[in-house]
Amino acid sequence: MPRTDLQENVDYYLEGGLVVFTETYHLRRGYCCGSKCRHCPYPKEIQAQAIQQRLEGRPIQTREAFEARFGSVLVKP
Repeated sequence: MPRTDLQENVDYYLEGGLVVFTETYHLRRGYCCGSKCRHCPYPKEIQAQAIQQRLEGRPIQTREAFEARFGSVLVKP
């Protein structure tokens, strides 16, 4: 997703100088990266596995890699 497509207060908001991505952003991105994001919409079990992969040095970095590992995960928008 090109950075220019991000809209403040839709895809992210600023908090104390930090960028916090919203649930809308995560759903549009299409995968859990395992970074323990505050607004991650994916099920806790999948988040735990994605976090473990990141800790092992094998982070998920694309929607395709995510779907290959977990299949299509339906999350409520």
